[in-house]
Amino acid sequence: MRIVILGAGTVGTWIADLLCQRRHSVTVIDIDPAHTRRINDELDVRVVTGSGSQSSVLFQADVLGADVFLALCGVDEVNLVSASMAKALGVRRSVARVYAPVFRDLSTFDYQRHFQIDRLLSLEQLAAMELARGIRNPGSVLMDTFARGEMEVAEVIVTAGAPVLEAPLKDLGVPPRVRVGSIYREGRMWIAGAEDQMQEGDHAMLIGDHEMVDDVKKMFQPKPGPKQVVVIAGGGETGYHLARVLEGDHFAVTVMESDPQRCAYLATHLQNATVLNVDASRRRVLEEERIGSADYFVATTGDDEDNIMLGVEARETGAKSILAVVQRPDYATLVNKLGIDRAVSPRDVMARQVLGLLNTGPVISRSRLPGGDVEVLELEVREGAPATEHVLANLALPKHCLIGAVVHEEFFRVPAADDRLQAGDTVLALVDGPAVEETVRMFRIGG
Repeated sequence: MRIVILGAGTVGTWIADLLCQRRHSVTVIDIDPAHTRRINDELDVRVVTGSGSQSSVLFQADVLGADVFLALCGVDEVNLVSASMAKALGVRRSVARVYAPVFRDLSTFDYQRHFQIDRLLSLEQLAAMELARGIRNPGSVLMDTFARGEMEVAEVIVTAGAPVLEAPLKDLGVPPRVRVGSIYREGRMWIAGAEDQMQEGDHAMLIGDHEMVDDVKKMFQPKPGPKQVVVIAGGGETGYHLARVLEGDHFAVTVMESDPQRCAYLATHLQNATVLNVDASRRRVLEEERIGSADYFVATTGDDEDNIMLGVEARETGAKSILAVVQRPDYATLVNKLGIDRAVSPRDVMARQVLGLLNTGPVISRSRLPGGDVEVLELEVREGAPATEHVLANLALPKHCLIGAVVHEEFFRVPAADDRLQAGDTVLALVDGPAVEETVRMFRIGG
């Protein structure tokens, strides 16, 4: 594939190197001549010096007809403008990295749709989602990323006395605008089927309208179990996003942050989390706040060494599970020896997102859920594709394919059996690995 990257900083260089190793044709744009000289010496890429927000520079980088444009520089506004221009100039997929939360806040303005960008990616949010995978059901986190918060994607743990224990899913009367997407049991995940019957302790992913999902939750969990205690050290963007993902029925979340102004922001924007204005790097503070009783301790400060030391201290005080953000790849083998259960590298997470977008045909993105062969496909519906010929109930979709959501005219919805896909729609499907090719064939023109 032909890929153009804006930004030769740490992230841009990392992604460019990864793509070169996979034998893609890569062009890198950067406004700093020192950066372009360095990356030209280190990697087998074509370089262009200039601002990605200028059309002449994009023409020089030959974005016309490129497969993917990745705007990864350190200025949000430049990334948005350049990614939008690249899309207008004909690039197949356009991606922009953003830092400020306002650019992903749909309650104020939808920047992604306004600028016609295929994906907005936040390094900090992606790291938070990866950390949440180590705590929550991994499938629900992934689907929530696709749905951009416009639908409820909830994880429920089946408890004793739940109505779902009494009958197969097809007999439970789940509303048509709610999907039971997947079931996670004893380390294995699969797509929920009509004949599946839940067992106590199962994790189920629910997808649908916010109010309807809240009602359906009671069928799986009539009485919520005890909350697990999660302590997050560091209230920056990663810590904030993680707290937002976790706060709710299943987790009691505490965020420890030393900056008073940041604490005020967190207290305003987090509804159910406790915010403490303390210095988590002090052992005495960890003991006073009883970190030893935490089910999960997560270090999300902006410094690798601090995160590692916080993890070691939390382990020694008795915290059951330790997670940390660690940027440097050479620390990967070290952290496990020091008792940290899971280390997350934001660059690695970003790389996986980018690789998931390198697809041809109707596939926009493709990701595999941990614990099984289930994949999440984001598919374009094109004029004349077999998927448009009948209502969903009559489509020859594989047995192990579940259409979880449809984006139609910029609105997400969970489709009913009598809905019909239209050209221009985007489909989010859960598919068992062996059925992926058969599913994609339904969205190709001419089959």
